[in-house]
Parts: sequence; C-alpha cells; structure tokens
Amino acid sequence: MNAVFAAYRELETRILAALREDLREAEFDALALAAHAFQKRWNTPYANFCAPRPTAMHWREIPAVPQSAFKTARLSVAPPGMISRTFRTSGTTGEGFGEHHFIDPRLYDAAMLAGWDWLDRRSAEAVILLTQESADAPQSSLAQMFSTLARERFGEFVFAVVNGGGALDVERFRAAMKTCFSAKRPVALLGTALAFLHLSEQVGGECFDRLPGTLVLETGGYKGSGREVPKVELYRRIGGLFDLEPEDILNEYGMTELSSQFYTRGLGRPHEGPPWVRAVVIDPETGGETAVGETGVLRIFDLANLGSVLAVETQDLAVRRERGFELLGRAPAALPRGCSRAADERLRA
Repeated sequence: MNAVFAAYRELETRILAALREDLREAEFDALALAAHAFQKRWNTPYANFCAPRPTAMHWREIPAVPQSAFKTARLSVAPPGMISRTFRTSGTTGEGFGEHHFIDPRLYDAAMLAGWDWLDRRSAEAVILLTQESADAPQSSLAQMFSTLARERFGEFVFAVVNGGGALDVERFRAAMKTCFSAKRPVALLGTALAFLHLSEQVGGECFDRLPGTLVLETGGYKGSGREVPKVELYRRIGGLFDLEPEDILNEYGMTELSSQFYTRGLGRPHEGPPWVRAVVIDPETGGETAVGETGVLRIFDLANLGSVLAVETQDLAVRRERGFELLGRAPAALPRGCSRAADERLRA
C-alpha cells in the first residue's frame, strides 16, 4: 500500500504542475506514458487488458478501455481501503452503473478548476447552481465539479437552488437572481440541459434581470428522460430567460469516468479541451484516427485520470475537426449514461 501511495503522489505532483496552458506535446507524452506504466503496474484489470497488446511508445498507442468497463471491473490503482471518494454513473434495472474511484479528489478538483480558468470565464462574480450540492449527492461527479467551482471561484456569492432531494426551488432561484442583480454581480448559471428546460417551463415567459458578463453553462443531459430538445431550441429558451445570445451559453462535455472536461460556446462550434487532455476520433473499422471532417468514436486521454485509466473509449460519436471535435451523440445501441443523467433523474423525481 505504501509503495502505490508513494508512486501515486510522485506522479500526481508532476501532473498537477502540468495543469497549465503552455503544456507542450513532449511533456504530455512523457507524463501519459509514465501514468500508463504506473496504471499497468497497480491496476490489475487494466494490466490484463493491456497484456496481449504491444507496449505503448507514444500516448496515442496507450490502450483505451471501453467506457462500459467501469461497470464490469474495478479499474483502480488503489485497494478499497485507500479510496476516499467514489463517483457513480446512473443506472437502470439491468444496466448497472459504473464506478470511478479516487484516493482523494485533489487532482480531480485541480484539473476542473484549471479547466475553468483555461476558459477565461472571469467575468462572472456570482454563481447559481441548478444541481444538488456535493454534500447532498456525494457520488455525483457533476455535484463535486459544481460545488468545488462555486467554493473556490465565487466565495460568498454562491446560491444553490436545488434542494437535497433534487427538486428545483423556483422561488429561491428568483431571489438569487434578484440578489445578484442588486449587488451588481454578473452570474454564472450552472446546470444540466434538462434543469434549464424545467426552469423555462416553470417560470413561463419570465425574463430575469442580469448584468453584462452573465453566462450559462449547461452540461447536456436528456438521456433516459423521455425528453429531447434540439440545441437551437434549448438555447432559444435559455436566451429568453436571461436575455442572452447563444455566444453567452457554454456546453460542457464530460463524464463520470473522466476527470477533465471539454467545452464549446454557442452553436456550431467544436468542443475543445485544455492541454492536459486529448480527444481522438477513431474509425471503428480500422482502429485508426479519422481524417478531418469524418465521423468516428470518441477516444479520450486524460492525465488527471491518474488513479484509474487515463485512456477511455467513449460510447459517443463525433466528427473530427481541425481543432477539437463536433459531438454527434451516443453511438447506436449505446446505453444512456452519465452524471448529467443522474442529476436529471433527481430533478424529475
């Protein structure tokens, strides 16, 4: 136990130092290979997965586990006694759920905060959370993400408008918006797509006062809900609520099985991630990377996934772009999943 802990902390220190905008390709490659070797040494299921495959000499050659493997195997470098946090995907009868284990959330939190700073969203001076807080949903990575962001970047101007049971309190939301406007604080509104849809339906045609610099961050999230609203329509509704243009609305792409996030702004733009995470669009027939403009399965390499597996093949289809990827949605026959869905299930309940 002491050996794995010491090795983890040594690599964690190096990766924490790499969470910066000027991270170079050679440093990313070296860290990814070092983390991969560490994971093969201590993560037995992953070592078995890698055994028949050639030794990786470059980060692109690191074997990526299917996202579904987090449901069927305990993909962790640490034994249960060393784990302090476990995030779970949502699950339905017969589907099960995935688990992502953490020795502690320090690296997860640092990567998320550095990603927010990489976005350069410093205009907002207050935050309203349209999800549960982490204390009410300790197994939700989305709740951890938003609660940590609120605590570390917004100080006293933090308003949670979803109660412990997952219900949106519209009156609390109205009061929070009024307080932010009176205090001359541009606000960041954070929630799932379904949360904003519920809000628009509950307040009717109401439009809230807000200051320049106000923004919305939505995380997607309709799967398993029986609802599906085109992004253009969702952004029209959100814009009507707060008198915002699509450029003021961001979408976050992430998942319980990862520790870093990708972002896009407005409509028709690709998702991009900070320098410590890579996305590759894979041709499912050849296993190689697609050409720019072609569609494939999204594969992600995340340095912040030190305690589990840094290379994950998602169940999402995407188009490769010159920079980043255009997300198309779930691959055919893929089961609904995700922290956004889990939050949405609480809202519906």
